[in-house]
Amino acid sequence: MRQVILDTETTGLDYRSGDRVIEIGCVEMVGRKLTGRRFHRYINPQRDIDAGAQEVHGLTREFLADKPLFSAIADELEEFIAGTELIIHNASFDVGFLDHELGLLGRESIGKLCAGILDTLRMARELRPGKRNSLDALCSEYGVNNSGRHLHGALLDAELLAEVYLAMTRGQDSLIMDIDSSPTRILEFGVSGDHPAPKVIRATAAELADHARVMGEIGKESGGKCLWEAEKSA
Repeated sequence: MRQVILDTETTGLDYRSGDRVIEIGCVEMVGRKLTGRRFHRYINPQRDIDAGAQEVHGLTREFLADKPLFSAIADELEEFIAGTELIIHNASFDVGFLDHELGLLGRESIGKLCAGILDTLRMARELRPGKRNSLDALCSEYGVNNSGRHLHGALLDAELLAEVYLAMTRGQDSLIMDIDSSPTRILEFGVSGDHPAPKVIRATAAELADHARVMGEIGKESGGKCLWEAEKSA
């Protein structure tokens, strides 16, 4: 699977009120390895930038005045992301803006261009319920150096997110079982009769209380849709 980690910067928070995309940054990953291929463009929004947004990314209308319109970079963007799995932090925000830009040009939505969209914010909330899951917080949690991130930038944030994603999903490849040898070893072990009796270690009261707290946080985060809650009420 070819994956593309994507981030955008915008003139404000709501495309429905006229805000536009002003920067797109993408990095390519194949087989969980960054290839070095990047897509990075600044875009002229032909409108003012909200003061709050400008404080976040530092991009001004004057800086963007000589940059291309979105229509001029749309073909390049589509070519770079077509058929990939997109990895985006808070995907609904970026996808909403990009779909709006593409829709203004009569083009297909991101969901139709790509093989899938993975939201790392949603993934982080499942892994770390009740904790802050901003990109900065995840960089701190997983040891990703973000010391150069004084302002948000689409390409820098995409590069940081790529490292965070790899750290969050590290170890998945090690779950592959050697199907040629494992069943044989298990069978021999089961019939030999000389294996030790299993040792039962019961949870302490403190561990049970901590478990109940974490389950409660997960249940709250899921809006009461956890499977075990449904089983208890059945």
